[in-house]
Amino acid sequence: MISTGSRQRWARLIPVIFIVYSLAFVDRANFGFGAAAGLSKTLHITAGVTALLGSLFFLGYFLFQVPGAHYAEKRSAKRIVFWGMLLWGILASLTGVITNVSGLMIDRLLLGVVESVLFPSLLVFNTHWFLKPERARANTFLILGNPITVLWMSVVSGFLIQALNWQWMFILEGIPSVIMAFVWKAVIDDYPEQAEWLSPEAKAGLKQQLAGEQHAFPAKLHYWSAFKSRDVVLLSIQYFLWSIGVYGFVIWLPSIVKAASGAGLGATGLISATPYLVAIVLMVFASYRADQQLNRKVYVWPFLLLGGLALYASFSIGVHHFVIAMILLALAGGFMYAPYGPFFAIIPDILPQSASGESMALINSMGALGSFVGAYAVGYLNGATGSPNDGFLVMSLSLIVAAILTMLVHAHQSQVETASQVS
Repeated sequence: MISTGSRQRWARLIPVIFIVYSLAFVDRANFGFGAAAGLSKTLHITAGVTALLGSLFFLGYFLFQVPGAHYAEKRSAKRIVFWGMLLWGILASLTGVITNVSGLMIDRLLLGVVESVLFPSLLVFNTHWFLKPERARANTFLILGNPITVLWMSVVSGFLIQALNWQWMFILEGIPSVIMAFVWKAVIDDYPEQAEWLSPEAKAGLKQQLAGEQHAFPAKLHYWSAFKSRDVVLLSIQYFLWSIGVYGFVIWLPSIVKAASGAGLGATGLISATPYLVAIVLMVFASYRADQQLNRKVYVWPFLLLGGLALYASFSIGVHHFVIAMILLALAGGFMYAPYGPFFAIIPDILPQSASGESMALINSMGALGSFVGAYAVGYLNGATGSPNDGFLVMSLSLIVAAILTMLVHAHQSQVETASQVS
């Protein structure tokens, strides 16, 4: 068994990856806090224009993921993430400076464009540094930046708005991304053979085992051919539906909790945080088990099915049994987040490196589209009916169908020996 410098890789790379994605999530999600704190009133714009400003991010985020992943795979993940962080930090801060609505629209659209390269590039980066028995965990520690950020961001953003104003919240929360861009540039290498902090033996061992994983595929595959394959199409539709459930839940959970519980904003925030605590535990559990068994599907579809059923049960019970309904909501949130790490490890298992990065980006871009649809549809139904029930039903059905589509994917183990066990 050849040493691959496993402890060194995890200790050096994972904290940086986690912080980078956490900062990206702050700079995309804090718009809601600005809107709630009086952005519309200050700029003298309608609620419809405010909603458009928020949604323009998703348009930019949807369109440019595949080119970003292609650049990361063929040229440099390190370089594109550095420039992405630098630009999105500046654009995020400018949200608090620009007072012209047209300029703000361009700013939010460009923010989506530059952030769109991040997630697929980091997934590509993980395939260059982590072996198959590590990959679900590496993806999970990247994606943990999402629920953990939700937990602390509301506190920090609320404090900044209260102490200063919403403009300064945007300005100050964009600065850490600019600083972190230079930390990333100093610490990260694109490939193990470039890392001076790894021993020659570890570099050679990791390179050999990564190459061995690619040799398990019969031939290189162009990503355009992969896009038309049955499994990539299924996973794209699956992730679109999954994201409808997740972002319908994330965006509208506080409103649903407040209306059902009658609690104040502070208590609503604390109650709304419980699903993300459950999510953190289940995400780590699912990724460790998926890496141990190298069976990704079984740690994806059951969680999505349980999430859909828990949502359905929650709205069926209704507000008259709020505690039980909230427990089910917390479980639903945890179940929805749990499969992320194993899910994004499926594509590198079934496609060679020549097509896996772009395919993951395509799937994630469909998730961005689903996020927009979920946030809009659930909000529209809640407002049109005066009840969250129809929105819950949409989220529930989306998750259940996503679970069924996952079962149809041929996510077989590749012929890579688990002798690529790491030490």
